[in-house]
Amino acid sequence: MSSLLPPRPGPAAPPVPAATATAPAPGTTAAPAPGTGAPAPSASASAPAASGVPAAASTRPRRPAVDWRIRFAVLSLIWGFSFLLIKVGTTGYAPLQVTFGRMAFGTAVLLAALAVRRERLPRGARVWGHTAVAAFFLNALPFSLFSYAELTISSTLAGICNATTPLWGMLLSLVALSEDRPGRRRVAGLGLGFAGVLTVLGAWQGFSGQDPAGTLMALAASASYAVGWIYVRRTLAARTESHLALSGAQLLAGTAQLTVAAALFSPLPSSFPVVPLLAVAALGALGTGVAFLLQYGLVAEVGPTTAQMVTYFIPVIATAAGVLVLGETLTWNTPVGALVVLAGAALTRPRARPARS
Repeated sequence: MSSLLPPRPGPAAPPVPAATATAPAPGTTAAPAPGTGAPAPSASASAPAASGVPAAASTRPRRPAVDWRIRFAVLSLIWGFSFLLIKVGTTGYAPLQVTFGRMAFGTAVLLAALAVRRERLPRGARVWGHTAVAAFFLNALPFSLFSYAELTISSTLAGICNATTPLWGMLLSLVALSEDRPGRRRVAGLGLGFAGVLTVLGAWQGFSGQDPAGTLMALAASASYAVGWIYVRRTLAARTESHLALSGAQLLAGTAQLTVAAALFSPLPSSFPVVPLLAVAALGALGTGVAFLLQYGLVAEVGPTTAQMVTYFIPVIATAAGVLVLGETLTWNTPVGALVVLAGAALTRPRARPARS
């Protein structure tokens, strides 16, 4: 669920701008830094308007028609239901086909947004090479792993595993980012988070009722998001293109990768069941395309810190959707362990540095 520049993350990303974040928000898709992606002001913007109204007033951005709290809730629901949509999609199509459809529909939404805003995709072999690597770790690989995982595990467990991405991000940053050394609070959060994973899995019962392979794939998908965000931070954070353009390029590259993978490793479907197809379409168009645009606007309006709070609602919604819609079973250790995971993830977030006067 993640696009190029994380808040988070993305099975679905989700994911604070890449230049400042070390951990994602789930699911799945990326968010731009405040103010980026908007057209540069014209040369006349600094001059007073002909009517005498100051330029600052005449060029002030309009307030969105829908309150940010409503858009925040919609984004939480979209990403929370993504795991349910994956589960439904895999009832009619192979995992790689589900992932390909998701990428294709999501790419179509972002390319349409680029066309409306009259922006272009990035140019140059170097940036496309970096976006291809980012697409693999932030989209193609984790999306595929979640699809395969949900063949044998519940959508509830997949959603909770997705919430471990900040833990993997901090763990990997110890090795990859020498300037990001955590203090005791964040180390404690790391240990608490993984203790929550063991609680969810019921480790004291020998993981009874959970498929080890499917669970490992879901956790590997979350770790893949963390690898991708570290790579983006090192290679693409300083690019001058808008985050929308870079994310559009990333999804396009990921779609190309899935086209090849699905053709090589998945037989063509013999039928096209409608409900799973609609689930895949919603997963891509809403969970990958529209969700990015929603988060793009939220980060620009209320900042990455507030927008990133969506991370803590996704496993709750994924659990509720799995139990109420799919009839998945829920034992006491699942919600308790999920709360422990989220508490650990919250502790691993770096504290905001006070602004210098």
